Amino acid sequence: MTRAARASSVLWGVASWLVLGACERGGDGGVTLQLWAMGREGEVVPELTAEFERLHPGVRVDVQQLPWTSAHEKLLTAFVGEATPDVAQLGNTWLPELAALGALQPLDTQVEASAREDGADGVVAGDYFPGIWATNQVGGALYGVPWYVDTRLLFYRQDLLAAAGYPEVPTTWAGWLEAMQAIKRQVGPERYAILLPVNEFEQLLTLALSAGEPLLRDGDRYGNFRGAGFRRALTFYLDLFRRELAPVATETQISNVWAELDRGYFTFMFHGPWSIGEFQRRLPAARQRVWMTAPMPGPTGPGAGIAGGSSLVVFRRARHPELAWQLVEFLSRPSSQRRFHALTGDLPPRRASWRDAALAADPHVHAFRDQLERVRRAPPVPEWERIMTELRLVSERAVHRVGPRTTDAELAQVVAAAAAELDARVDELLDKRRWMLAREEHR
Repeated sequence: MTRAARASSVLWGVASWLVLGACERGGDGGVTLQLWAMGREGEVVPELTAEFERLHPGVRVDVQQLPWTSAHEKLLTAFVGEATPDVAQLGNTWLPELAALGALQPLDTQVEASAREDGADGVVAGDYFPGIWATNQVGGALYGVPWYVDTRLLFYRQDLLAAAGYPEVPTTWAGWLEAMQAIKRQVGPERYAILLPVNEFEQLLTLALSAGEPLLRDGDRYGNFRGAGFRRALTFYLDLFRRELAPVATETQISNVWAELDRGYFTFMFHGPWSIGEFQRRLPAARQRVWMTAPMPGPTGPGAGIAGGSSLVVFRRARHPELAWQLVEFLSRPSSQRRFHALTGDLPPRRASWRDAALAADPHVHAFRDQLERVRRAPPVPEWERIMTELRLVSERAVHRVGPRTTDAELAQVVAAAAAELDARVDELLDKRRWMLAREEHR
C-alpha cells in the first residue's frame, strides 16, 4: 500500500483528533498557535515555547507531539482534511512533497525582512550551512527554515587505526582503503575494518554524494545512476565487501553497534550525531578516549555528507500566519538553538549557534562542524524516499553477488547491472513527474 493510500485509510480514524486540535483560541480568549513536532523534539520544545508565550502575552502555543512512525501519514491526512497546524517540524526529505501539494507557505519575504530588521537574531540565510539551507528550497522558493541538522560521518577506534600505522583518518578513498586493509591485517579474519549494514541506504548515498555527479538528470526527470560518479561510488562500496573489510550483515544482526565498535569487531562505522550521546552513556569513563569522529573521505579529498535533519514550516492554512512566522523566527534564534541543543543533543544548522561553550568543549562534535560545510542535498523530488528504498534493495542484492573470488571484470559487471536496474526503477517512479512537467511546458 502506498503512503497516500495509507494516509487516506486513516483519515476517518483521526478526523476527530484533528478537529479537536484545530481550535483557534484558548479557553481564556487568547490566540492559540498549533505546533506539531516529532519524537524527542516534541517532548522538549514546550520548554522553548514557554519563553515565546512570555514575550507574546495572550498567545499560547499548543504543542502536539507526533511519533515519527506515523507523522508523515498524519501530515498528509491533515492536508486532505484541511486541518493542518500553523507550524510543524518537517523532515527535510518530506518538504518537497508537501510543497508540491501546495500545503506550505513560501517564506522568502519573511526571511528577507527578518534579516533586515532583526540582525543577528533574525533568520539570516548566509549564516546557515549552504547544503542544509538548500534542502528547504523547491522550485526557486523557500518553504522552510532548518531547525536542526543531521548528517553521517565516521566513528572509529583511534587506537586500532594508530596500531595499523595511521595516526589520522585519510581524506581520500584510496588512502582510506589502504588504512582499512592495514587494519584487517592487524585484527585478523574474525574482525572487520568497517560496518556497512546492507539494509541501509545512507552509507552508499553518502559515498555517491561525494562522487561529483547528480543522482538525477535532465531537471530531475530521469535517474543518473549509470553515470560515472555513481558507478565509481558503488564500485568502492562493493569492493569493501569483496575484500571482506565489511561483514555482510544488517542493522538488526548487529543492534548494539556502540558495544561492537568498543570491543573492536569493526574499527569504522557511519553514524549520526545521536551516537555521541550513546557512546557517552554506554561506555565507561575509561573507554571514552578510544573512540573519535572524523569527516568523510572523498574520491580525491574531504568528502560530502547527507544534508539531513528537520525544518520548521508554516502551512498555507495557518490561522495566524504572522504569529506562526514569529514562532519560527524565535525558535531559529542562535540562543534558542543553543538551548535546544542542550535539551536534545541535536546539532544547530547555523554557524552562529556553534559559538557555544558546550559544543566547543566536546571534541567528538568538531568533525560534524567540519562536515556540515560539505553536506549536499538530495534531489528535491517528492519521490525521493521511494527512490532511496530502491537504492537499498538493489545495492543489497549487489552485495550478495560479490565475494573474495570476484574478479575486477566481474565486479564491473555487477556494478553496471545494478546501475542499469536502478535507472530503470527510478525512471518508472519519475514517470508522473515527467508527465506533469511536460504539461506545464506546453501551457
